[in-house]
Amino acid sequence: MSPRPHPHQPDGGDSSLDPSLRIRVTRPEDIPGVIRLSHRVSGPEGAWLTPELRSHQRVFPEGQLVAVGRESRRIVGLAVSLVIPSGAFPLEASWARITARGHLTTHDLDEGDTLYGAGIAVHPEVRGLGVGRALYGAREALVRRLGLLRIRAGARISGYHRVAHRLSPQAYVQEVVSGDRRDPTLSFQLHMGFRVLGVARDYLPKDRESLGHAAVVEWTPKE
Repeated sequence: MSPRPHPHQPDGGDSSLDPSLRIRVTRPEDIPGVIRLSHRVSGPEGAWLTPELRSHQRVFPEGQLVAVGRESRRIVGLAVSLVIPSGAFPLEASWARITARGHLTTHDLDEGDTLYGAGIAVHPEVRGLGVGRALYGAREALVRRLGLLRIRAGARISGYHRVAHRLSPQAYVQEVVSGDRRDPTLSFQLHMGFRVLGVARDYLPKDRESLGHAAVVEWTPKE
C-alpha cells in the first residue's frame, strides 16, 4: 500500500514501538505534517492533498492515525482507513474507486463490516523502530472495538517491476506467498498475519514499481 492511495489506539502503541514515539489519532492541525511526510515517502505525485485530508477528518476521524515523536512532535508515520461493506466492491476494484479518489466518502460505518486500509507510510529515518507494526496493531484494535470482521487492503508489490518481463503479477504474488521471493511490502504484511485473496490489476496506475498492480490482502481477528 502506498502512503496516499501506498491506528484507533489513541495515544497508545505497540510494545515493539520505540519509546521516543507514540501512535495517536490524527488531528486537523496535523495536516501540514501529514502532507510533508507523504511528500517525503511518495513524492509530489503520491502525496496526500489538503482537501482529501480535510475530508478524512469529516467522514471518519477515528480511522486516521499518526506516529509522532514524544518530544519533537514530528509526524513520522501515518495510516489512513475507512469502513466499507465487504460486498460493496469487487476484489479487483481500484484504489480510486474504493476510496472515492482519496476523499473516503465511500465510508459507511452503518453498513460496513470491513476496515479498508487506504494508505500507510513510515518516514525512512524511523524504519526499524516498530512504527509500521504499531500502526497495523492500532488498526487491529479499532477493528475489535468497532466489531468489524476484517481489515482489507491493496498491498503494493514494489519488487514486481524487476521481473515483469517474465512473471505475471499473479505469479509474482504466488512466489512471495510461498516464500520463494521476498517483497518489501507484501512480505511484511504476510508476516503481520494477512493472507492474499487475489490480485487487482490497475489498482493504482501511478505506482510505477508495482506497475499499477496490487495484491488484495485480508486480516481477520483470532477468536
